[in-house]
Amino acid sequence: MFYTNFEHSLFYRYINRSSSVGTILYIHGLGESGLCFESLILQEQLCQWSHIVLDLEGYGKSLWSVAPKSLEQHADSLASWLQFKSISQVIILGHSMGGVIGLILSEKYPELVQGFINVEGNISIEDCTFSSQAASYSLEDFQTYGLDTIRNGVYSSGLEDPALRSYYPSLCFCQPQTYHLNSSELVELSRGAKLAKKLGFLKIPVIYLLGNPRGTAELSRSMLTASAVEWRAIEDAGHWPFIDKPKTFIDEMLSFLSQFQP
Repeated sequence: MFYTNFEHSLFYRYINRSSSVGTILYIHGLGESGLCFESLILQEQLCQWSHIVLDLEGYGKSLWSVAPKSLEQHADSLASWLQFKSISQVIILGHSMGGVIGLILSEKYPELVQGFINVEGNISIEDCTFSSQAASYSLEDFQTYGLDTIRNGVYSSGLEDPALRSYYPSLCFCQPQTYHLNSSELVELSRGAKLAKKLGFLKIPVIYLLGNPRGTAELSRSMLTASAVEWRAIEDAGHWPFIDKPKTFIDEMLSFLSQFQP
């Protein structure tokens, strides 16, 4: 089973195996928490690996910052936490916004990262679903009714969609100011159309996994191809392919992870 702890303002779940071949660091998406990865890290097929699943500040069970943290500050916090724990050479698995934070972490702290699984991370403006909704509000309006509007929509859609149903509880814990700031950043970065190129420039093994047909936009897929970033589609899946099709997703994970095993 996994264990939980709280250090440096961050709540985290972990499975630490003395005989593991390496450590996977999971970074959740906008409004999410590590709750979305709990089922994944318990899968027997991944038993050779140690797993760390943190809630970013302002999300899940981690503390709310006095001033909301930017995407880069989230990456800095994760780096500080890893350095505090004397953990390096992790494999990052970043979902959605976590894919962008994982990219920043890989660029800024290359000594900490040896591989990167980007799952449905933002690439183009067409990937900005909830973030574009949030960014369309002023901060005041978002705090007053914008986040409630998004949450209510997720709750209604979650009656038919298991992934959205699992997203709703995390949305109830997130800090509105952090959600709004990070949404605005994601929209700006995605509109800038440089994220695929940045992925392609990384000097570590990278794979981009997406859900098909309800996941990453076609424009983003073409950008990944143009930037020589290998991507693979999980069929009959959406934005949370590890929830929609866990077996297929784990197979793709293991295929990528095999290169890091002795």
